[in-house]
Amino acid sequence: MTRRVLLLHGLFNPGWWLAPLAGGLRAQGLEAEVFGYPTLAGGPEQAIARLQARLRVAPVDAIVGHSLGGLVALEALRRAPDIGVARVVCLGSPLCGSAVAAGLAARRWGAVLLGRNAALLRDGVPAWQGAATVGVVAGRTPRGMGHLFADLGGEHDGTVAVDETRLPGIAAHCVVAASHTGLVVSAAARRQVLRFLRDGRFEPATGPADV
Repeated sequence: MTRRVLLLHGLFNPGWWLAPLAGGLRAQGLEAEVFGYPTLAGGPEQAIARLQARLRVAPVDAIVGHSLGGLVALEALRRAPDIGVARVVCLGSPLCGSAVAAGLAARRWGAVLLGRNAALLRDGVPAWQGAATVGVVAGRTPRGMGHLFADLGGEHDGTVAVDETRLPGIAAHCVVAASHTGLVVSAAARRQVLRFLRDGRFEPATGPADV
């Protein structure tokens, strides 16, 4: 049974950014803790190593990662298959690579902004073959500045295209009416996270309503 959950924030976001989501999970009886890491100074390699060390010292049943946090989580588990995490939920993570990150990286100031995270965000991660069951919640409310740096096409959350979240090998995928930043406070996204953590699947789509 999934009870211990570790939450990972995304690029430019501090740990408290996930406080509403963590509180929602705790209200449902889960032991939710936020894993904070420097998204600029250290880069993904340092974050991955720190996460692996944290999971070995204090194991958890599941991980929920927003944006870059989902990429860091999957890479940490892919490189250390001995770490036993049963389920992972990625919220708006560009697992297949981000066109916005590629567009930013092509600009000198954008490359500086992304820092050491540029390659991971631009290229994504390999098709999932790990032991953890992975689910992805994508957003389809196009609110954000991503369109200024790339043609996202189709449905997107303002920063990440829905198609960029469809990594081969994941167990389940769903789309909710939320923007990229809004995924962490979306009631619909939280319901889907809870359902996946409990049952390993998402609820069927019920309509466009969301908060």
